[in-house]
Amino acid sequence: MKRKQNISRREALRVLGVLGGAAVGSTLLPGTLLSKTTRVIQKKVPGLLKGPKRPPNIIILFADDLGYGDLSCYGHPTIHTPNFDRMAAEGVKFTQFCVAASVCTASRGALLTGRLPVRNGMTGVLGPYSKNGLSPKEITIAAALKTKGYATGCFGKWHLGDRSPYLPTDHGFDYFYGIPYSDDMAPNTNPTAISAQYWPSIPLMRNDKIIEQPAPLDTLGPKIHKEAIRFIHEHHAHPFFLYFPYTNPHNPPHPSKEFRGKSLQGLYGDAVQEIDWSAGQIFKTLRELHLEEDTFVFFSSDNGPWLFWKEDAGSAGMLRGGKGTAWEGGFREPGIAWWPGHIQNGVTTEAIASSMDLFTTSLSLAGVKPPSDRIIDGVDLMPLLRGEKASVRDELFYYVGKKLFALRKGPWKLHFHTKRALGAPTKNSMRLPLFFNLDKDPGEKYNLTERSEEYDVDNPYVHEIHKMLEIVKRQRASLGENNPPGWR
Repeated sequence: MKRKQNISRREALRVLGVLGGAAVGSTLLPGTLLSKTTRVIQKKVPGLLKGPKRPPNIIILFADDLGYGDLSCYGHPTIHTPNFDRMAAEGVKFTQFCVAASVCTASRGALLTGRLPVRNGMTGVLGPYSKNGLSPKEITIAAALKTKGYATGCFGKWHLGDRSPYLPTDHGFDYFYGIPYSDDMAPNTNPTAISAQYWPSIPLMRNDKIIEQPAPLDTLGPKIHKEAIRFIHEHHAHPFFLYFPYTNPHNPPHPSKEFRGKSLQGLYGDAVQEIDWSAGQIFKTLRELHLEEDTFVFFSSDNGPWLFWKEDAGSAGMLRGGKGTAWEGGFREPGIAWWPGHIQNGVTTEAIASSMDLFTTSLSLAGVKPPSDRIIDGVDLMPLLRGEKASVRDELFYYVGKKLFALRKGPWKLHFHTKRALGAPTKNSMRLPLFFNLDKDPGEKYNLTERSEEYDVDNPYVHEIHKMLEIVKRQRASLGENNPPGWR
């Protein structure tokens, strides 16, 4: 029988003493020291300290136009991302993580609200003179977490409305530092863009005020990064939500001078490696403040690579298509979760997941019930991340604008419309939908409906296809007044 372990007052003070003679009694320990003290004592004397567990900090790192194959841990041979590689080695790496849209605004709105773009109204791409934005009626992760006392900050590219009532500070964020839309939406950064000559220069904002215009893009990344690190230091003693939507590597990329020429992939690769460095500094800060076991971190990107830029763009790896399309290259992204001691370590999962799941997962971690007055499309990823379940969803809807282009169920993907690239016309002339097995054919090369002229008993996939068509009908009915034109 194991002898019960007791601890004397002298031993308790000695344990505390290894932290530098911290005062005990009526004197309160600083938040960082208290956290470290608790862990040391619990390790030496299990069960001695039993206070209420604080809700975890939540950090979402979100790149801009990053391809599925642009990290070294996802197979890129000339872009080196050691910090994301380590994040994957210490956490859970997804191979089938998809965003909810293949363009910036729609994807970001879905991430923050846990709802498909056709539900929250953000189906396209906002520009400098757009008069609308994410509706004040939508509930974001930030707004939900504030009900539990979280400090909330957004650093980087917002792209859900450039004026009130659509700014981050109107949607639950205590603090915003960054730009309101893409850094190429200005005459000096993308002079060949349609209507670029009519756009203003890029503004740098703090909360709801413009503090610099034009924003100097070559130093924008370091400025935003510095503000994000400061936010962590200022709020480390209490739960915080940090949303860091990077402005890079969106073309044309603007890496800072310290990173130019560091990658064989050119400016694009330089920008990706700067993001990796930034993420590494965030992890370093968490470790220095002893917050690594108190912080859930997730990394992904808003959509696939902008293939218009050809060899200067990102890579979707083996996947077909890119930004603006419903092919896997437009929707499937790197997805890495990290939370030492709370989720699986060094696991690669083939489970299907969505960026909308981060809404539900974040609320679950904070102890917030999801809104009951609206449909939430995200699900809680924690049972999957902890290894309690092998999967938490098997359906994904691929909307491009307001039109449903494709549906995935399990390994099967059914396309009703296709588009070659962002800005290309939609093809509606297919006699039969395209049907792929993504487990066997992730590059969507082999259309299985070509094996039969019609849906009849001779087609071995007719049963699966009809089941998917029923899912489409149910999903369309759930949209109510927001029901978009269908595939027919």
